[in-house]
Amino acid sequence: MDRVASASSEPIRTFFHGIGVRQVRLVCGLVLFTYLISHFLNHALGNISLDALAGGVHYHTLFWQFPPVAILFYGSALVHCGLGIWALYQRRQFSWIALEPLQLLLGLSIPALVAFHVIGARLGQSLFGQEKLYPQELYAFWVSHQLKGLQIAAVLVIAWIHGCIGLYFWLRMKALFKRAAPFLLAAAVLIPTLALLGFYQAGRMVAAASQDPAWQGNNLSERHVGTPAQQDRLGDITGYFLTGYLGLIGIALLARASRALNERRGGMISLSYGNGRIVRVPRGLSVLEASLRNNVPHASICGGRARCSTCRIRVIGDHAALPEPSQREAFVLARVGSNDPSIRLACQLRPTFDLSFFQLFIPSLASANAHASSPARIGEERYLVSLFVDMRGSTRLAEKMLPFDTVFVVNRFLAAVSQAVIESGGRPNQFIGDGMLALFGLAAPAQTACRQAIRSAALISHNIDELNQFLSHDLR
Repeated sequence: MDRVASASSEPIRTFFHGIGVRQVRLVCGLVLFTYLISHFLNHALGNISLDALAGGVHYHTLFWQFPPVAILFYGSALVHCGLGIWALYQRRQFSWIALEPLQLLLGLSIPALVAFHVIGARLGQSLFGQEKLYPQELYAFWVSHQLKGLQIAAVLVIAWIHGCIGLYFWLRMKALFKRAAPFLLAAAVLIPTLALLGFYQAGRMVAAASQDPAWQGNNLSERHVGTPAQQDRLGDITGYFLTGYLGLIGIALLARASRALNERRGGMISLSYGNGRIVRVPRGLSVLEASLRNNVPHASICGGRARCSTCRIRVIGDHAALPEPSQREAFVLARVGSNDPSIRLACQLRPTFDLSFFQLFIPSLASANAHASSPARIGEERYLVSLFVDMRGSTRLAEKMLPFDTVFVVNRFLAAVSQAVIESGGRPNQFIGDGMLALFGLAAPAQTACRQAIRSAALISHNIDELNQFLSHDLR
């Protein structure tokens, strides 16, 4: 009974062991990007009419202001923003690829650019009961404060680019990404284009309607936009937020400078790559960061995010004094079946003393170096089932038969095995003498691949029985 309970809880433990800071950031980012898509589609209704825009925002707010969803959304926004500031402090190396610092810079700018809009709309409603919807916001952006309208248009583009970069980093190693990429690109261009056009068209309609005093009386009353004192109060809150937010960024930058100074004072360590290359770096850098800082090629498909294992190294000598693997590193190493304590992820290992190691993947392969300036190909994670079949007693058979007869029998054996594999949905991958390695799952999900491999084993047994009968005279 205890074994059954332990087995049932093992997947849960494995799932939680794989959760790290980057996974939390990813989930929060997906929540925010979902909101962004919803908001953009609502903006796109402005291409139809103001009534369509009002109808869309009703359902949009009905969903996103539902208390559990609102808690998830605002919690994700706070966590994602906080982890962005943490990344600014933690990341020591920004020269991997241009997209990474661009994504971070764009992400850090979003709260500062959108603060006045969020505080004015959400806190205006919560604190003063203001009813600011599209007519009031569009009037402010297109009539009374046009510079803020340009700022909002800019933040729409910035937020969308930031989210798309994050999705690209996440999806590029997935099996379906290559096939889905054209559709994703079309959506990435079409959705913000329609949203900006809708924002523009709705703004024009509101600007024209605002010439009517009756429209102003119905949409710009104190119940909708608040009193001047309330607006000043919201402006003060926005100023306090910006001061605090920029202060946090300043603290992160000061902490980076202090850490760099302490690392230099703490001395340098030597990293030996096992091929005669030795670099000197400050203590605290990861092995991958040290490689990139010194222009040493190092395989890393995921760009140092601990989402793959291509940056693995084998430590030479005593590894007992190395820092313990983080929860995420241990999870990744377990996924690839590595229980050797001398095997570590270069993106996670931060040595504090001289270290010698070998890289386990050839860094010159463009497919294993995704942060190169022009990578030829990016690998992908995929669940595969391997099946190896070998002819029993082939050595004794070769001793008794003529060479051409031996080749004939081996070829018939491999043909029978290959036929069974292909009929089951697999693919013969390698022929090694009288053996064959087959792969299942290249175009099928994991469960189907397992069933295909089992079915092929049964077909192989059947085909070999027929082959034994056919060659019974020669195999005596």
